[in-house]
Amino acid sequence: MAMKLVIDTNVLVSSLSRHSVYHWLIEKLLDGAFDLYITNEILLEYEEILKVKYAPSVAHYFIVALKELPNVYFTQVYYKWRLLKDEDDNKFVDCYVAANAEYLLTHDADFRQLKSIPFPPVNVVSIDEFKGLINPPF
Repeated sequence: MAMKLVIDTNVLVSSLSRHSVYHWLIEKLLDGAFDLYITNEILLEYEEILKVKYAPSVAHYFIVALKELPNVYFTQVYYKWRLLKDEDDNKFVDCYVAANAEYLLTHDADFRQLKSIPFPPVNVVSIDEFKGLINPPF
């Protein structure tokens, strides 16, 4: 069974370009190496930020491709936990909990406060930490 992830927008955006050192994440996603869990709210944020960082056409085609991947799952959130100060970031935590995900990937330091909250447990990792988990050094 594949690992279940929720990916914050900052990680997604930083891994999209083929010139990025983090592009391996998009390649792994396209190869089906892990399952990505999203909500409509997350998808809208992805699209909004991709339009600004790249171009409307890039955002459109990426979102269309994301919706078609067999390892991308739409998640219904029934409870809003409100664990983070930045209300806009809570959608990622809520999706993580609803999907019973294993990792929430982010570059955002505000998510670190989740490590001190005992319930619900949220396993927040950076993209570099995640790479170490899937490719452990020997």
